[in-house]
Amino acid sequence: MSDPRPVGVFDSGVGGLTVLREVIRRLPDEATIYLGDNARAPYGVRTDNEVLAYSTQSLDALVERDVKALVVACNTSTAVGLGAFRRRYDLPVLGVIRPGAAAASLATRNRRVGVIATPATIRSHAYFMAIKDENPAVEVYEHATPALVPLVEAGELSGPTAEATVAEALAPLIGERDADGESIFPRPPGASIDTLLLGCTHYPLLRPILARLAGEGVAIVDSATATASALVELLSVNGLEATSASGDGIEAEVPSHVQLTTGDPARFADVAGRLFGSDFPSVEPVELGALAR
Repeated sequence: MSDPRPVGVFDSGVGGLTVLREVIRRLPDEATIYLGDNARAPYGVRTDNEVLAYSTQSLDALVERDVKALVVACNTSTAVGLGAFRRRYDLPVLGVIRPGAAAASLATRNRRVGVIATPATIRSHAYFMAIKDENPAVEVYEHATPALVPLVEAGELSGPTAEATVAEALAPLIGERDADGESIFPRPPGASIDTLLLGCTHYPLLRPILARLAGEGVAIVDSATATASALVELLSVNGLEATSASGDGIEAEVPSHVQLTTGDPARFADVAGRLFGSDFPSVEPVELGALAR
């Protein structure tokens, strides 16, 4: 039996749109409600208690809208609170770390994986443990890159500032490189990685720069595609899929895709437009009580 209720997708800001894009592509019959807590982004530099409190408040808002499943499309929130969320809500909750770790474990050829993420995610060692669970032989090099989320939230996805910020963030893993990805100085010990896992859903928006700086020999892996695939399985196992109702001359209803933000709807819509095009519905503001900035 078809379940037309929407899937709730949550992120600290615009980064989770990369996951939402893949969910809509893989599950065209599913309606979605996306909530970005832009007013309190970035989460990665906050304490674990703050991340847990803010994430719970946002997820509560989605549950109140009668979603049938939750996708925590924020690596920091997944790392800090996935277990707590699964205990709190009586519906399936999917994080982004396990699918991303599995994809990186399959992608690496020399069993050396670099992980860039927010300080909170790196502090949790969630990716390290998840990758080791997939393949204990893989060497994992973790590195916190706190400057990248503010860059994306500001909409700076290209240009000299973005190039310089990304190059500085990657240097401890791949060494210093010029704009064409050519090495300037010898690479550091962890630089023989052949796979770079983007441990934050904001980072795929900087993928062209990241790929150029990392070089052709390094595979770039993000969790968006893997998470969408995991959601397909999750909905199927729980009998929650929405199916097309077309037939007998009845046109199928187009699923709705609602976007909510605690921040500036215009700025959010700008990034959403780059991902989804001008036909995507407008962004709605949402209040979550007292928003600490």
